[in-house]
Amino acid sequence: TKTYLGLAGDTGFNAAMIKLAFGERADHSHIRAAQAPGGSGALRLVAELLQRTRPGATVWLSDPTWPNHLPVMRAAGLQVRDYPYFDAVSGAVRFDDMLAALKTATSGDVVLLHGCCHNPTGANLDAAQWAKIADVLLERGLLPFVDIAYQGFGEGLDADAAGLRLLAGKVPEMVVASSCSKNFAVYRDRVGSAMIMAKDGAQADVAMSQMLAAARALYSMPPDHGAAAVRMVLEDADLKKVWETELEEMRLRMLRLRVAFAEALRRQSNSDRFDFVASHRGMFSRLGLTETQVERLRTEHAVYMVGDSRINVAGLPEDGMDELAKAIVSVLD
Repeated sequence: TKTYLGLAGDTGFNAAMIKLAFGERADHSHIRAAQAPGGSGALRLVAELLQRTRPGATVWLSDPTWPNHLPVMRAAGLQVRDYPYFDAVSGAVRFDDMLAALKTATSGDVVLLHGCCHNPTGANLDAAQWAKIADVLLERGLLPFVDIAYQGFGEGLDADAAGLRLLAGKVPEMVVASSCSKNFAVYRDRVGSAMIMAKDGAQADVAMSQMLAAARALYSMPPDHGAAAVRMVLEDADLKKVWETELEEMRLRMLRLRVAFAEALRRQSNSDRFDFVASHRGMFSRLGLTETQVERLRTEHAVYMVGDSRINVAGLPEDGMDELAKAIVSVLD
């Protein structure tokens, strides 16, 4: 029979996810993980832990951020503020504005950071920026909360975790929510991981006990099937190699689509307005169109995108880039 797992889920899966996020050679003695029902479940589980251990703390979210971040944090009873992140005109990170906002945060506050492949913008932090953020977190006494939902889709598995790992080497504590939905294509099986890095193993155990108490009240036990499959892949060297090869193929495909789309937009617009699309990473980019322009694309050209002009790069038509670019350019002011 399919007997119950413990509250933390599959222990082998948890160990494998810690290695995937923090690295094979990292010190894992002060890190704990609990399997969660998908990335959203991991976010909520960490949010519940924060509510129990940091009552009154504010969670800072990027503006913009993934739409579900806000309701998940509020559902756990947390206060939320945002920090500037994206310049819709240039397609770049508003890094100076971001740092300035975080320097106003109160000690004990939590800063949610996209580990890689920022959703919805596709604009990501570089190594130097991660280092400066780590300095601000330390100076202000802030807790990093890293959401890494697209590991392997940006620059590669290890490169996409570089920011997270840099923080782990500098700050005393952090929390992480990870998702296997995209990089393992197990969306409906709901496979996620909530991780805690504490100052030492004893404190990690205390925090873990609080997180598992929250899990008991939320769902008791995560679904097993998807996590078991992920564990089997990550624990078997041959299967892991196949997975890494397939994941890399998908990553490179999205990069090719980005470059082709940016080049088509440059040809059709005779400008470099959309060149940032090629430098972004991950599944998404935000084009900086208005809602009216997005509506015109839908009604005049049957081109559909989210109202904030976010596009899914993986869905771009390889053989219709110029036609798509021409439609987009036609609605520009």
